[in-house]
Amino acid sequence: MKASRIAATGVAAASAVLVLSAAPAFAHVSVSPEGAAAKGGYATVNFKVPNERDNASTTKLEVNFPTDHPLASVMPEAVDGWKVKVTKSKLDKPLELHGEKISEAVTKVTWTADGKGIEPGYFQKFPLSIGALPEDTDELVFKAIQTYSNKEVVRWIEPQKEGEEEPETPAPVLALSAAEDDHHGAAGADADEATDSDDAKAAAKESTDEAAASSDAGDTTARVLGVVGIVVGAAGVAFGVLAGRRRTNA
Repeated sequence: MKASRIAATGVAAASAVLVLSAAPAFAHVSVSPEGAAAKGGYATVNFKVPNERDNASTTKLEVNFPTDHPLASVMPEAVDGWKVKVTKSKLDKPLELHGEKISEAVTKVTWTADGKGIEPGYFQKFPLSIGALPEDTDELVFKAIQTYSNKEVVRWIEPQKEGEEEPETPAPVLALSAAEDDHHGAAGADADEATDSDDAKAAAKESTDEAAASSDAGDTTARVLGVVGIVVGAAGVAFGVLAGRRRTNA
């Protein structure tokens, strides 16, 4: 009897483990780019915030920016029903961006709901334009703090360690792609387009000049022929008059 009870208990425990193992991982605050987030360039990224509670709404999101790779430019997009605040701090080491030294960078962006917030069963995206992205790292790690209407706070700040399972409250990570030459290539393309445009304008002007020259030549020829015609006509008239006089005299 004892053996059967022990066996039954073991089966129940094993079933519980299987159920827990099969349970899906909870959604968490994440960040992803719209298109590419290339090193050295600019990108638009979305912080996606799901509501994991059945009895409370998300009313605040605070995103802390990495201090080891500060970003000089951070611009939020307006989100209906939310107020946004961008916090800047002095840098220990100034950045150089487009030949200018930047002494401060954005260290935190905070969104606060002025309405219902993110209700149970919904998620919200918070877009940001950021740059210039660093060239000496493959990713940027942000620490996010999610606050609910019941005052509960969830800190999404745990780093993902290589070779280990995802932590319970992982920090949002933005993967950076290989550097592109868009900023240089774009300038080159603009220069090429400008050159092509100048060539086209020059060709058009040359064609116009040739047409004008041809028109002038045509006008001159017409004038010369007109004059010649008048002279020939006058000569014919004079000849006719002289011939008439001779017949009369005869």
